[in-house]
Amino acid sequence: MSTQVPIWKVSGDWFDVCKCSIPCPCIFAQTPTYGDCEGVLAYHINKGNYGETSLDGLNALFVGSFKGNIWAGETKATMAFFFDERANEKQRDALQMIFMGKAGGFISEFAKLVGENRGVNFAPIEFEVAGDLAYWRAEIPGKVVAKAEALSGPMTPPNKRVQLLNAPGSETGPGTVATWGRAVSDEVDAMGFKWDWKGRSSKHIPFDWSGP
Repeated sequence: MSTQVPIWKVSGDWFDVCKCSIPCPCIFAQTPTYGDCEGVLAYHINKGNYGETSLDGLNALFVGSFKGNIWAGETKATMAFFFDERANEKQRDALQMIFMGKAGGFISEFAKLVGENRGVNFAPIEFEVAGDLAYWRAEIPGKVVAKAEALSGPMTPPNKRVQLLNAPGSETGPGTVATWGRAVSDEVDAMGFKWDWKGRSSKHIPFDWSGP
């Protein structure tokens, strides 16, 4: 990989599904519901470039776990990284540089929360987000199924989303709008991680990052 980091920018959709009850306390920078967390982080780049290299339409998906309050510096996460197998060599380098925190920007700060790295893989990653945020989903066939539907309830106006502004523990950076969901599927069997936590917390947050 090149050590020279070009000017880059990526924007798109991020969501997670995790073990926490709704609402996941991590986004409030608190300790997870059950003291530890297991979850899937999924990213879709709507528009992006790393220097001359276009990253439009590519996906990334991370599987991870941690114990304690990760935002308070009590712990670090154990993670496995999956990147879009459709990416060519330059795109693969760029995705790793950006998402593993080696190219600056907000994600380089987020990457400091990772301790153990269980590996980097290239895989077929399916990603879909409804235009009205009614649902979002990502899948790596045979390894990961992550799907959520927007949270609603007796006091939620029809077709309105349950949202949170300026979350202190936003996974995509400051000043974001998080939309709450309920996990319909949260199944993982990959890289030594194995769980099925459907019915628990999910949230969608857009991302817009640049660097170095």
